[in-house]
Amino acid sequence: MSLSTSGTGNVILQIRELSKIYQDKNKKVHALGGISLDIYQGEILALLGVNGAGKTTLSSVLVTLNPPTSGDILYKGQSIYQHLSSYRQALGFCPQRPNLDYDLTVEDNLLFAGRYYLIPENILAERVTGLLQQFELTKYASFNCRALSGGYKQRLLIARALVHDPEIVIMDEPTVALDPNIRHQLWDKIKQLKQAGITVILTTHYLEEAEVLSDRVCILDSGKILLIDTSDNLKAKFNMPDLEEVFLHLTQEESGT
Repeated sequence: MSLSTSGTGNVILQIRELSKIYQDKNKKVHALGGISLDIYQGEILALLGVNGAGKTTLSSVLVTLNPPTSGDILYKGQSIYQHLSSYRQALGFCPQRPNLDYDLTVEDNLLFAGRYYLIPENILAERVTGLLQQFELTKYASFNCRALSGGYKQRLLIARALVHDPEIVIMDEPTVALDPNIRHQLWDKIKQLKQAGITVILTTHYLEEAEVLSDRVCILDSGKILLIDTSDNLKAKFNMPDLEEVFLHLTQEESGT
C-alpha cells in the first residue's frame, strides 16, 4: 500500500529505515521493520495500530528508552545518536503509566524535573507556577501526588513533560482508562500544545481521539507503516464516515479477514 505524507512546514524529525528486533528465547521478534517517515514542526501525529503493531516500540525508540537495531533518527538534520543530550533537552515524554514521585508534592514533582534539566531556580519557579495554572493544578500544588485522581495525574504528567520547554512531546496513551469527560478536557490541553508550536507524537487506541486531535495519522501493522495521511483524506479515499471505519477496513484487509 502506498504511503502519503501530506505534511506541511519544516521537518523536525526524520526517521530513516528504523528497525527493532527483540530476541525471544529461540526466535527473533521484528517489532519494527525498517520504517521511514518525516515529522513536521508543530504538528500532532497520531500513531495507530492494533496491539503488537509497533506503536509503543517506536515511541520508546524515539524517546531514547530503547536503541534501534538499525536505522537512524535525525533531529533538525543531525543524527540524535551523535547529539543525545541536545535531543533529550528538546524532548518531553508523557508515559502511559504514571511514574510520578509519590514522596513529593505536585509542585515538587515539577521542581525536581526542572532541576534535572538544570533550569535556573528563578526561571524554574516562574515556569512551574505557569504550568500549575495552565493545567489547573494550582489548588493541588501542596498535595501529595497519591491524592490526585487519574485525570489530574495525567495533567501533572503532561505538565512535567513541558517543564523544560521542549519542542517535541511524545505521549503514550495519555488518556487510557479515563472517563470521557476527563479525556475531552485533556484533549483541550493537547490542542494547546499545538497552538504553542510544539510537535506532539501521540500513541492512542482511541480512533476518535486521533481524528479530533491529529494533523496526520500513521497506521502501523506488524512493525511496518500501512499509510500516513490526514483523517479527512483517508475518509475521502475509502469513502467512509469516520477514521474508525477506515482503520478497521485497513487492519482487516492486512490480516486477511
